[in-house]
Amino acid sequence: MSGARYAVFFVPPADSALYRFGAAALGYDAYSGGEVPSLADDHVGAAEWHALTAEPRRYGFHATLKPPFHLRAEYAEDDLVAEFAVFARHRNAPPEFAASIRTLGSFTALVPSAPAPAVNALADDCVRGFDRFREPPTEAERDRRLAHKLTSRQIDHLDRWGYPYVFEDFRFHMTLSGRLPAARTDAVLALLRDAHARAQVPATIAIEAITLLRQDRADARFRVIHQASLSVAHSPIAASRHDFI
Repeated sequence: MSGARYAVFFVPPADSALYRFGAAALGYDAYSGGEVPSLADDHVGAAEWHALTAEPRRYGFHATLKPPFHLRAEYAEDDLVAEFAVFARHRNAPPEFAASIRTLGSFTALVPSAPAPAVNALADDCVRGFDRFREPPTEAERDRRLAHKLTSRQIDHLDRWGYPYVFEDFRFHMTLSGRLPAARTDAVLALLRDAHARAQVPATIAIEAITLLRQDRADARFRVIHQASLSVAHSPIAASRHDFI
């Protein structure tokens, strides 16, 4: 599909408490493509919260494993989907890990409570494993990234892998808001933590599958198009593929 971007994310199962919480936080369901009513409480109104989540809403509730990329001209979507299924069959699911809601710079996210090296290794594999499908960034895209005061290592990552925050600079996170005014941070954290508790989200995150998403054009939102199960360590390799759209 001309102009489309693809990404490999961790997206929790659509029927899980974790996904229901995250979709409600961002106001968007990447499985159905539908809107979800915004969160709100006595301190953060629905309209304000909808505005504060405008940017992450484009991507849906997720953790990035292979950052968004345009498909090289010599490949079709079916080629990517086929590789995606093979990749999942040969990767073990990382152990479950505890997570908590915190600020990362000026936004909020659900992040591991302690280092999760197996999760980082899965992300590293995704960056490398799907890179042959990636169209290099344009000069304009590169300049836009460079405007964020990258380190020399991050610039090297950008030029080699198309994205600065990979490998040593990767940090697993599931974004829950856009950039926040400092004065609103405490109120937003309270809103999110209360919603997380009310949704009865488990204390640990299990990455049992990886998800392929597509963004049809620059102003569109990402949609889930395929999902493949990761194998369980020390068990016979088994994978499943589910088509969504």
